[in-house]
Amino acid sequence: MRSLKRLTICVIVTLLVCGCAGATVKTSTSTVSIGQQLIDLQSSFNSGAMNADQYKKAKQDLIKRALAN
Repeated sequence: MRSLKRLTICVIVTLLVCGCAGATVKTSTSTVSIGQQLIDLQSSFNSGAMNADQYKKAKQDLIKRALAN
């Protein structure tokens, strides 16, 4: 009985480990120009989706990321 439990546990662990080993990760990259991102940001601000402080911070972050690339 104990050996059956051990065998069952070993089989389950093996299946879990083997199942994870074959996993693939897919990533996607969006290529939106900095100009378009600034326009979208301005539109969000104009529509009231963000306040002035949020807009300023988001704009600064966007510009920093653009300059870093």
